[in-house]
Amino acid sequence: MVKLNIVFVASEAAPLAKTGGLADVAGSLPHALQHIGHKVTVIMPFYRQHLAANNISTTPLDKTIEMWADGRPRYCPLHEAVVDGLHFILIEQDDLYAREGLYGPTGGAYDDNLLRFVLLDRVALEVAAQLGQPIDILHCHDWQTGLVPLLLKTQYQHYASLSKTKTVYTIHNLAYQGVFPGEWVGRLGLPSHHYHPGGYEFHHQINCMKGGIQAADAITTVSPTYAEEIMTPEYGCHLDGFLLNHVDRLTGVVNGLDIENWDPLVDKVIAANYGPDNLDGKKACKHALQTMAGLTVDADIPLLTLISRLAEQKGIDLLLANAESWLNRGYQLAVLGSGDGYSEHALSELAARYPQRMYFYRGFNEDVARQIYAAGDMFLMPSRFEPCGLGQLMAMRYGNVPVVRATGGLSDTVIDYTVDPNGATGVHFEEARPEPFDEAVEKAISLYRKPRIWAKICNNGIKRNSSWDASAQTYAELYGRLLGA
Repeated sequence: MVKLNIVFVASEAAPLAKTGGLADVAGSLPHALQHIGHKVTVIMPFYRQHLAANNISTTPLDKTIEMWADGRPRYCPLHEAVVDGLHFILIEQDDLYAREGLYGPTGGAYDDNLLRFVLLDRVALEVAAQLGQPIDILHCHDWQTGLVPLLLKTQYQHYASLSKTKTVYTIHNLAYQGVFPGEWVGRLGLPSHHYHPGGYEFHHQINCMKGGIQAADAITTVSPTYAEEIMTPEYGCHLDGFLLNHVDRLTGVVNGLDIENWDPLVDKVIAANYGPDNLDGKKACKHALQTMAGLTVDADIPLLTLISRLAEQKGIDLLLANAESWLNRGYQLAVLGSGDGYSEHALSELAARYPQRMYFYRGFNEDVARQIYAAGDMFLMPSRFEPCGLGQLMAMRYGNVPVVRATGGLSDTVIDYTVDPNGATGVHFEEARPEPFDEAVEKAISLYRKPRIWAKICNNGIKRNSSWDASAQTYAELYGRLLGA
């Protein structure tokens, strides 16, 4: 195997700064690639507040990148962080990155986000060019780095170390495309000859994601089913036709999970440890959560769980349409999440009316999330669309059986009992309506009442190989094809 020199450019990466699944990918996939012999460096902003909050140690580098941006020069000092052997180079610009939110205040976006992330893109290219050896692959993620492939091909290939570099652009969620007023083309010196409908222009505006799709040597998204879905009007977010023009470069690769970090055999946060073919500890976890949450302590009551952003995409309205009925049937419900005010209020009211049957944790707390994964019997993901999803992977890892809508990565990672009873890891439903969701939950409840079958489903989930190993190998093969290796 040829050892490749790979640079990831991302707006967030765990454990340095995180808002969602993008950070998990940008933090975990590089580790997996290094594990199979490649050299990987991750370049991202220096988010001063988030680094401090996450106890990440950084070291200033004796290097500052000067970059002209929006009418004035900017001087960007570089920092380094090393996490479990993975090197991060962090770009300091406190007026742009030392903010409470990565992308905006709660529920909003910063007006200068295009400036913030075009600066990231340009400085990242300068840094990559000066790493000391030729870069084989630049792997970029979502709209924030969508212009990297275009800038490389139009303005940065004069660097010898980047002259043969191939670019991979991963779409984590097509719904967020980075659309900004066209006036920024001149203000930021973007390549104007690509500002047209076949390039990164979108209804007289800049579309960063279109730039990545147009210019990258390969386009990936985070599951094979989602790769098919985004080329349809239902899921294409007005880019389905544009993606169809570039389908020959589009591949779906399912995300993985840091299985060493998510392992009920060694998890120190949960009440008792357990593993495949020995689920006794899971009963103790359920008892502990019921006690902590003030629920009726009863091992036989089905405990439904949900950990999610409270947003339309996640099908929270489908949950709310059914929740009271489930509680009246005697089931329990534990929900952790935050998001739109209506959903938060409705869940809070339900929990207040049914204190012995429902628990709602508003916000996010990883320790509580782990306890819910370990305690739950069924994990609900009624998503309207789900590019990949990590919740179902974590749930299966903890023997919490997913009940999911058959879309995107949920279809690719959860094996439906009706389709394959022997290999099943969960239950699917098709239509994004309350009734099919309810029917799927009742199907899961009926299986739960059959202990031997249920134990088989739980164990199938725990034993599923959700590691990054297979995905990393798929990406390494893709890189090799691009380089003619």
